[in-house]
Amino acid sequence: MVSNFRQKEILELARRDGKVTVDGLAAFYDVTVQTIRRDLSDLAESGRLDRVHGGAVVPSGVVNIIYEERRRLNEAGKKAIAKRCAQAIPDGASVFMNIGTSTEAVAYELLDHENLLVVTNNLNIANTLAANHSCEIILAGGVLRRADGGIVGGLTVEMVKQFKFDYSVLGCSAIDGDGDMLDFDGQEIMVTKTAIHRSRNVMVVADQLKFERKAPLTICSLADVAVLFTDGALPIDLIENCKTWGTDVVSV
Repeated sequence: MVSNFRQKEILELARRDGKVTVDGLAAFYDVTVQTIRRDLSDLAESGRLDRVHGGAVVPSGVVNIIYEERRRLNEAGKKAIAKRCAQAIPDGASVFMNIGTSTEAVAYELLDHENLLVVTNNLNIANTLAANHSCEIILAGGVLRRADGGIVGGLTVEMVKQFKFDYSVLGCSAIDGDGDMLDFDGQEIMVTKTAIHRSRNVMVVADQLKFERKAPLTICSLADVAVLFTDGALPIDLIENCKTWGTDVVSV
């Protein structure tokens, strides 16, 4: 296959799955690993992919991936994570859910729960849970971010402050090797930080790609989290730190 056509397909695979591996691509295209490494290097040099050990991922750093692409990244992993997270939330609980495709996946898994009170700054979550007629939904007011249905800003923060939640279900854009949860939007982070302080139990849903991405702003540390739900293996140092912090890690 001509290289430029192969590279176009590799880029489409990466956008669909969030990550591609050298060995997997070499087997798929029946070419050498050296050939695939050259393709990935070309795509990285043009800024279309970021190289990681053993492959490449959709680029990140200071600008987030557009919402529709984020929804398609590792859909199966997010669904598995969401099921386990939803199982940990009992009927009758009060829950805060923030902006993110992973938290939206959890909302779908809560459709059969009964008598929930859900506060969210995510229009997509509110629309999903509207199908659960025993769920009371409170949409936190503020400035609408049209790109992804998020609601952010000072008004949102003030509204979230009025509650004391049994659980917060939180997503983020990246998790650093030291356990810091990261994101891109300072106004969104203000809302999430407020929810953390107003929650008895903080639960984070983060698929394996979040440990390979970067973002410039800190939300909090996993030390502030009760349970992390993920679908990948954490670095050994981070596993040990979570044990020290008392942060449970549930890998699906």
